[in-house]
Amino acid sequence: MKIGIIGAGQIGGTLVRRFTACGHEVKVANSRGPQTLTELARETGAKAVTVADAVKDVNLIVVTIPEKNIPALGHKPFEHVPADVVIVDTGNYYPRERDGRISAIEAGKAASVWVSEQIGRQVIKVFNNIYARHLLENGTPKGTANRIALPVAGDDVSAKQTVMTLVDDVGFDPVDAGPLAESWRQQPGTPVYCADLDATGVAKALASASPERTAQWTATDHSPGSFEAPA
Repeated sequence: MKIGIIGAGQIGGTLVRRFTACGHEVKVANSRGPQTLTELARETGAKAVTVADAVKDVNLIVVTIPEKNIPALGHKPFEHVPADVVIVDTGNYYPRERDGRISAIEAGKAASVWVSEQIGRQVIKVFNNIYARHLLENGTPKGTANRIALPVAGDDVSAKQTVMTLVDDVGFDPVDAGPLAESWRQQPGTPVYCADLDATGVAKALASASPERTAQWTATDHSPGSFEAPA
């Protein structure tokens, strides 16, 4: 598969490593320019490109940047991307640590629904509920006992199946987490978040999740702080 990745942070860089290891053809971009990605490209065989190039001639695009930067990304990169190209959102809303207050999400809109609106394209939500190191190191072959499972939420059945196949490819059991509007079930603070559950455990955790955002994951008048000192 030809994959474009926008963002080369912890999850983005990890996905570059996992996808290339599985034989996929990967292009990666960030906001600072391809010259800052030469080491990652050399390590993995991925191609360091601009954001505009990352979305060209690919089957799937991964958006893996902070929520606070999504509005600046906007519609433009996706204006000429064919409708059948699958777009994945890995993002999480961290109001107190990084993103500050995003009113629509604070009012109850699922973060990935908000992302979809900001970029003007349907998205599939996945890879947001696992630590980057575990994503890199803890994948196992299909059929392994207690294999870690990852929830996959989205509205397009075909796109979701493509992503679920990719999840399996990198070593995890995919679990259909329902429509994008239900993707709050895998957001930070829910039972499935960073829990490394198997498929049965993920299904139970998703079912038991509450849409109420706890104080730990709600913006304050002083937000954002940092991951070391949330505000």
